[in-house]
Amino acid sequence: MRNGIKAIDFMYYVATPEFIRKWNEAKKGELICRMERAIGGLPQYDSIEAMIQKMDEAGVEKVFITQCKMWSYRNKWMYMDTSLDEVAQYVTRYPDRFAGLAGYNPFRIRESLAEIEQAVKTYGFKGVYVHIYGFDIPLHDPKMYPLYAKCVELDIPVSMQVGHVLEAMPSEHARPIYLDRIASDFPDLKIIGAHTGWPWVEELISVCYKWDNVYFGVDAWMPKYLKPEIIHYINSRMGMDRCLWGTNGLPWKESLEQIDGLGLKEETKRKLLRGNAVELFGLRTAPSRQNLRWEMEQHEGRTADPCIA
Repeated sequence: MRNGIKAIDFMYYVATPEFIRKWNEAKKGELICRMERAIGGLPQYDSIEAMIQKMDEAGVEKVFITQCKMWSYRNKWMYMDTSLDEVAQYVTRYPDRFAGLAGYNPFRIRESLAEIEQAVKTYGFKGVYVHIYGFDIPLHDPKMYPLYAKCVELDIPVSMQVGHVLEAMPSEHARPIYLDRIASDFPDLKIIGAHTGWPWVEELISVCYKWDNVYFGVDAWMPKYLKPEIIHYINSRMGMDRCLWGTNGLPWKESLEQIDGLGLKEETKRKLLRGNAVELFGLRTAPSRQNLRWEMEQHEGRTADPCIA
């Protein structure tokens, strides 16, 4: 069991009825692939307060909401164009429960960089999220480098979906191995390879083994479906410090219950579900006494006894 660990979900979307209506309307003109059709739409709650209630029921302390910008590969328009205000409504009303990740449009570089700076300096956003596929450029394209430089300047992480994409777009441009080139050019950039990198899981693991500044996102998959290579990596000495838990909208309670069933070390679960996110994003949370003691001992270079509350 999780022994009172208050989890942090680093990957979620705007879930208000207004946003979901806009999203569903935009999808009407798009090709829907088999898996996307089977999973259904994005998660939706009647209110932010209802969303927080579900978080409390599952034992989730904080959720990162992405200002996701998705370009249509087929129809050539920004059909998911999350505004800054749509994310800021969460972090301004409930700063202890939500954090923001700004978006990036590589076709509007100057405007995007200005908005990212506003998101971080005005609203306290903690990073940037990139969904590259529809733009039909690779993650290491020159149009992406101004973003990486800005993230280094602001000292914030960039989270990038890597591997397979659910929507009707080619997956090739998000091969996890591209993070190797980015890390070579930006050794001070904090990089998250989100969505496990499947089916190129080993590429993402290899980059995380190689670089101190690359993290492995365990999100967008129910844990019972994770490849054995992922479980072995995140439970290893070199992997437990470089993994982050998220859902991408999948049910929190079920996801966390399945994490409990993976046979992970207690130290791994604490780092995966909370500790690594606190450190990477520089979070100022209000942890339980048990979590606080563990984080203090981690800072001192010791591992806390999970049985001591």
